[in-house]
Amino acid sequence: MKRHVEAKLHNGVLAIKCPHDGCNSEISIDSCEKFLEPNLVSIMSQRMKEASVPAPERVYCPYPNCSALMSEREVLEYSETSFIGAEQSGARKCIRCQHFFCINCRVPWHYNMSCIDYGIRNPTPEDRALNCNPNPAREDAKLKSLANEKRWRQCIKCNHMVELASGCYHITCRCGYEFCYTCGAMWKNKKPTCTCPIWDPRNIIRGWQ
Repeated sequence: MKRHVEAKLHNGVLAIKCPHDGCNSEISIDSCEKFLEPNLVSIMSQRMKEASVPAPERVYCPYPNCSALMSEREVLEYSETSFIGAEQSGARKCIRCQHFFCINCRVPWHYNMSCIDYGIRNPTPEDRALNCNPNPAREDAKLKSLANEKRWRQCIKCNHMVELASGCYHITCRCGYEFCYTCGAMWKNKKPTCTCPIWDPRNIIRGWQ
């Protein structure tokens, strides 16, 4: 059973069926806790949570040591119990680590600074290349060079740069487009259209330390 579940997780399968003949029951997280390593149980739980939240509504805590997944509505309702004006200000309170962050900028909360001011003071690589430099062609080349060096990937739908810090190679861009981080092939119905490995164990372990 342990090898069966581990193999399914490695292949990105979410709904894991019982391997015994004639049994079509799905294996629950609770039953897996008895024989799986804690990090794999966490991965399984995270994937089930992700599957329950539509991609455009997913919110991840921007603090690296947390990265909790929440839905936009869930984190808003939780934040409104802590302070008034959460929806208007864009400030949100993480359900897991209790730290504040900006839902618009997707960064730790920028106190005494509007989202516009924060964007001006902290431009993204794309902003610097496209809007904030006198020589955009040269800066665009620098951005591409940096992307190659850091092994960033660019979403073909919205052109947003994506960096894999930890986790599997199944990427869901902020625009909702899903693709393989290794080759860029599109994912359809939560399944890859390529034959690349789903993950590197080193990325998974790093993400849960």
